[in-house]
This record gives sequence, structure tokens and C-alpha cells, in this order.
Amino acid sequence: MVKLRHIAGIVLAAAALLAPAASFAESPGLPAAQEIVPKGPLPDVPRNQTLNLAWGVSGGTSIGTTNPWVLPGYTHQEGNNLLFEPLMYFGIFKDGGQFIPWLADSMEYTKPDFTELEIKLNKDAKWSDGKPVTAKDVAYTFEGQMKYETLPYHAHFTQFVDSVTAKDDLTVEVKFKQPAPRFKFEVLTEKFDTGLPIVPEHWMAAQANPTASVGLDEIPHSGPYSVVAWNANQKILDLRPDWWAVKAGRSPEPAVKRVVIVNILNQPIDTVAQRLVNNEFDSSVDMRAQVIGNILEQNKDVQSWTGTESPYGYLDWWPNSLWMNTQLAPYNDVKVRKAISLAIDRDRINEVLYDGAKIATIYPFPLYPNLQKFADSDAVKAEAAKYEPGKFDVEESAKLMTEAGWTKNGDGLWEKDGKTFDATIQAFETIHGDIAPVLAEMLRQAGFDSNVNFGTDAYQNMVDGKAGLYLFGHGASLYDPFEALNLFHGKYSESIGSAAGNNRFSRYKNPEFDKILDEISPLGSDDPKFQEGAAKALGIYWRDVIDVPVIQWLHRIPYNNHYWKNWPSSTNVAAGENGAFWAHTGALVITGLQPSGAN
Repeated sequence: MVKLRHIAGIVLAAAALLAPAASFAESPGLPAAQEIVPKGPLPDVPRNQTLNLAWGVSGGTSIGTTNPWVLPGYTHQEGNNLLFEPLMYFGIFKDGGQFIPWLADSMEYTKPDFTELEIKLNKDAKWSDGKPVTAKDVAYTFEGQMKYETLPYHAHFTQFVDSVTAKDDLTVEVKFKQPAPRFKFEVLTEKFDTGLPIVPEHWMAAQANPTASVGLDEIPHSGPYSVVAWNANQKILDLRPDWWAVKAGRSPEPAVKRVVIVNILNQPIDTVAQRLVNNEFDSSVDMRAQVIGNILEQNKDVQSWTGTESPYGYLDWWPNSLWMNTQLAPYNDVKVRKAISLAIDRDRINEVLYDGAKIATIYPFPLYPNLQKFADSDAVKAEAAKYEPGKFDVEESAKLMTEAGWTKNGDGLWEKDGKTFDATIQAFETIHGDIAPVLAEMLRQAGFDSNVNFGTDAYQNMVDGKAGLYLFGHGASLYDPFEALNLFHGKYSESIGSAAGNNRFSRYKNPEFDKILDEISPLGSDDPKFQEGAAKALGIYWRDVIDVPVIQWLHRIPYNNHYWKNWPSSTNVAAGENGAFWAHTGALVITGLQPSGAN
């Protein structure tokens, strides 16, 4: 269950969400779905005070579940990011990335070896029942992560945290078993789909099992909105007039009085697009380039992150690679993996799919400012020059395949022992419908027997380590490269026959690589020894072709200005938050909107 927690955050188009969400909802031991029905008629809220969002209320057991400990990692995707808040957010696009204090005024390491952290809370923070947010709530949240294996950061807390102490009402002291330089950012700060929301101790501790108590609409929350109705078709949240963050100066008074999340899981993407054109929706899931381009042409009120110009999207944290099971023949041969990489023409990808924008990549992490600085370092450039991870050379690819014992048959396809090389690409049609066929054609041109499987079994084939290639992303690094490289640490390598964790489909294991990661793990991001070690690890990633990096990921989200303006964009980064309303920072997007004047 926990291993699938990121899939909803990464597979962002509606149809692609169905299989993972359904698998989660069918897990044993979860409470039955229970609609939230208004106790009487809902008050009328004018359209120009209502935000209509096209997303996916996945149904099943998630309906009515407001307790983030029941479906951790999923429920913020369906609007619960408007209920529960973190100690801090992170604005990835603001001046190279900035922490945004929220429930906490500060989080500081108090020892230079990163073994102690002090958290100071905002004195004005309150739950929706009027009780203050205190150090007891934070300590209870942390202790719950240590206690309950189903919670998403259980492994992080058990590995790193020695003790949590509420020193007074507004101060929490965390002591670590070992240096934990990334804990503040990776675990305690919300950004994209990671980070930890704080829960109310006084309500949770009163439950017989806080990981099973659904909560419905009665669980106290600190966020700006409350759920007033929720069924399989839509979820409605109304603004709390007593939201603490306004008085505390964290946020202006939100102009959006009601948020309606409309379930589009069973609607064709063309229907969703037309409803945006008709001003029925104010924003939606992200779109492929052609679809969002058509929307922008038909409705001049709609913009993208880049206005009305290509490539329409902003850089997400999910660069996509062609993964493969490195324990399974023939993909366990590094010559074969290198041959696959050499068959990919990244310049052509940029030209065909992105109008010349440099979206193709050689990295397993997104090139946000601090990561771009790392990529531009002399140490990384030296590794790239040595291994040429972005090289396109079909002749060299053929040479490696020949050395690996493959020969081309009469159809020009690589064959061995009477079987062609299986380069079937497992992918998701709604989000990979443009890139996957292009990759398959490149591979066929280089002699690989490649096609695309957009079937409902695609994700499960990745998890099971089946033959073929897997088009999927690395949801890991945002600030330094450690988390992306750590995906390939041998301790996470599952043997053939067992399910691979999300983002760990390569099943790679290499003691040399692990040793480097273990040495740099205790070091801060700016430590020269960390930078040196991370560059060496990245070199091994390229040398061994652990996977084949293909593209940075873009979120091409349509923002409709007919009723609402001040949407995030490349020229209006606001607090620098991720521009997706469904992500952890979505509350910052929604509470920052302003009326455009339409009735």
C-alpha cells in the first residue's frame, strides 16, 4: 500500500489515475466509503466566487475520508490539501527556491552535524474547532509516523529520529540517531507530492485507531476550507471565515468562497477541454501540447504557465526515463542498456514534441536552480564527457548489440536464440500518448522490436519487473541530487518475483554505488565532499545506464482567467509554489486567486 503512494501524484491525467487508485481502494482493512451529505441546503455562492476544478474524485473508500492517516499520499490529491497544512511549504520557483513558513515560524538545525532540529510554531495557528495548534500536535504527528507502518514517512522516522520533545506549547525539539541533513526539507516541508501535514492530537488520540478513523467532516483541520459535500461526482469545500492564516498575516483573505472539484475520471479529455473553453472549468488536469494549444486558440481567457506560447508547461519534479529490470536478461547486460540509450535522439524529441524547447534530458532529476548548478559543475561535466549519456549514434548502438550476441533478422530487428529483442514500452496513454510512440519508432529504426502498451496492465508490468521498457519518472530530488540517486541504492533492490517499489523499477544493486551514497548521506548539500561524491554516483548512473533518461516532465495546466486571475506563471511566480491545485502547495495557488470581474 505504501509503495504506491506517489503514483497518484505523478500520473496526473485522469485515466492514468484509475488503475493505481482502484488498487489502493481495494486494499483490505480500509473503511467503507461514506458520502458527506449537507445537513440542509447549501448556501448559494455566486459563480464568480466559486472555483470549479476538473480533477478526479477517485471514488471507492476515499469518499468521505478526511483523515490523512487513513489514505496517506492520496487524499491531498482530492482537495484535502485545503484541509491540512504543514510546518512549512517550499516555493521551488522563487529566487532559486525558498522555504515558506506556515504552521512553523522556523525550523533550524541546532547542531552543525545535523543531529538536532528545533521547531518554533506560529502562535496564531488554530484548528477549525478553535483549539490552538501546539507542540503536542507536532510531537503526536511525528510519533505516529514512527508507530504506524502504514504511514508514508514511517521508514524515515524510524531510521533517523531518536526522540521528539514538546519543550513548551510552541517549541519542538527533534533529536536524530544519525546526521539527517535532508530531513527538514524532504520530510517536514510540503512541496509537490511530498512532505508531512500536521494532525490534531486532541482528536486523533481519542480514536481507537487513528489510522482507520475516517473523520468525514468532523476532524479538526487547520486549512482554509471545510468539506460540505462529497460524493462520487464532486467534492465541495467552503471557505472557513475564521481561518487563522489571515489574522497571522500568512495569507490575504481568500476571494474564492467555494471550491468544487468535479470528477472527470470518466470524461473524455476532449469533453474536459470543451468545458474549459466554455468557462465551466477554471482549471483542470494537465494536457498534452496539442490539446492545450487548441484550448488556448478557442478561448483567449485561458493561459498556460508560459502564456499562450509553447511549451505551455512548467518543470515538474518527475523527469521520465525508459526503465528496465536490470536483473532480467537481456536487460541485465550494460551493453544492451547502452545500445538502447544510443538509439534515442534527444534533439529530435525537442524538435518534434516541444518546438525546439530543451526538454529532453540526461539526468534523473529536474533542473531546478540548485540542481542546475550541480549539473553545471566541473565534476559533473567531467563525468558527462566520459560517458556521453546523451549521445545519439545508431551505428555504435548496433556495434554494442553485436558484441552482446545479437544479430539482425530479415526484418532488420535484433534477434537472439530465435527471439527478437522485446522493447515494448509500458506507458500511460493520457500522459505519454505523444512521447511513447516517438520513442518506439526511434527504437524500431535502431533494430529493436518496439511498440507501446497503453493497457491497464502497464503499471503492474513495471511493478512485477516484466520484460520490456517502462516509461516512468523519478519523483525524488528537488534541491540536491541525493534522493534521485538514492532510488538506486541496493537496499531498495527487490529480487525477481517480488514487487518493485514505486520509482525503483530498475532493481539495480552495486556495492560501489552504495558506498558512495552512504558516505555522502550525512553531509549537507553544499559540502564539497557531498558535491564530489554525488558527481561520482551520477557518473556510475550514466556508466551503468541504470535507466535511460529521456525528458524533463512538464505540467501543461490550463488556467482560465474568465472568473479568476493571478494564476501562477513563468512571469508571475508568486510564492514560487508548484502551480498544480492538486499538489501539496495547491492551497497557496487557490487562496492567491483574485476575481477577474466576470459575473
